[in-house]
Amino acid sequence: MGRYQAYSEYKDSGVEWLGDVPSDWDVIKVKHLSPIKRGASPRPIDDPKFFDDEGDYAWVRIADVSASGTYLKQTTQQMSALGSSLSVKLEPGELFLSIAGTVGKPCITAIRACIHDGFVYFPNLKIPHKFLFYVFAGEQAYKGLGKFGTQLNLNTDTVGDIKVGVPTYSEAEKVVAFLDHETAKIDNLIEQQQQLIQLLKEKRQAVISHAVTKGLNPDAPMKDSGVEWLGEVPAHWVVKRLKHISPKIGVGLVINPSTYTKDEGVYFIFGGDVKEYGFDLSNTRRIAPEDSNMLLPSRLTHRDLISVRVGYPGITAVVTEDLEGANCASVIVIRKGKYNSDWLCAAMNSWVGRQQVELVSYGAAQKQFNVADAIDFIFPVPPYEEQNQIASHVEKALSRFDILSEKADKQIALLQERRTALISAAVTGKIDVRNWQAPQQ
Repeated sequence: MGRYQAYSEYKDSGVEWLGDVPSDWDVIKVKHLSPIKRGASPRPIDDPKFFDDEGDYAWVRIADVSASGTYLKQTTQQMSALGSSLSVKLEPGELFLSIAGTVGKPCITAIRACIHDGFVYFPNLKIPHKFLFYVFAGEQAYKGLGKFGTQLNLNTDTVGDIKVGVPTYSEAEKVVAFLDHETAKIDNLIEQQQQLIQLLKEKRQAVISHAVTKGLNPDAPMKDSGVEWLGEVPAHWVVKRLKHISPKIGVGLVINPSTYTKDEGVYFIFGGDVKEYGFDLSNTRRIAPEDSNMLLPSRLTHRDLISVRVGYPGITAVVTEDLEGANCASVIVIRKGKYNSDWLCAAMNSWVGRQQVELVSYGAAQKQFNVADAIDFIFPVPPYEEQNQIASHVEKALSRFDILSEKADKQIALLQERRTALISAAVTGKIDVRNWQAPQQ
């Protein structure tokens, strides 16, 4: 925090996370700044009589807090008068803290809301709500209470026993104003990087979609594909259904996965293991080779394609050499053939494949599609040599966009680290903001 000034005198707080604090700050347990109270919920919570779309109070779930920033501005449900009378009502501007699910996340109400017993709140708080919010947002106050995140064990006692450094009320307000200003600047930079990642995704998709529908030669003569949504394609390409590109298309076995869960053996691929253009094998089940040999219809061969059928339908990857002989369940398998598998994978993952999947997908909770639909998907097919060139072009494009996205991700991580460090420094008095003034716009 080199560009900020320190206080002239410090004292040992006796608290690990606080370290030395300004000599005129008090060190006080949270429970001496306010009672720590838990939320409550009506039971059973799924009873419709506790909810009313026109109700005065929003019903707060852990997911609502996880998805929100500093302020809780909306939830998915409103409580009825009966429901809210059996819960804990908070008015706008009140601080509460999650002690279940996303443990340790603070939030301030921007609406009238009801909280359940997965939250604690702080009635009659003697310091500015936003100051204590920042204490929790700095994450260091949980040191010694367990890992920050889901393993953290918080309840009214553990929260109440957290010791915090407390300046005068006006000084605390100054810390809040400083952090509001500085974190807003960092948040703006984070948002710019997030927008960049989104633009890179869109650009990547556009580059790949153009390659698999128009080819790489901008001067190639074009013809009407005969398919309204596809438009023109290069004149020497042929429009084919998937079943005529790969005559062997099937579905991995639909079986009870627990039957084939082993610590070693060959991989047993499910839809959740398939990513766009690749696989995540970190949690993949395995199957004994002798069992796999009995399941020949769903055995995988290097260069086959796997397409997710349920969940994120249409996401497609090419079977790699290390997955030769692996097995699969509940996915669509497109067998390798007289085509370039990487080209077809790109076509499946482009808008051409995705929109066809979207048209035939069904299911409210989890989208899915069937092999009977997949075999009739339409693709513009270039000659084999051109498929190779497009596959190579797509591979380079994926690599280029991945590198740029990784840079943006790293930048976001650095900014988030700086944000947390700045908050922690300000609420523990490591920087003196008493004379800080917001820059004139």
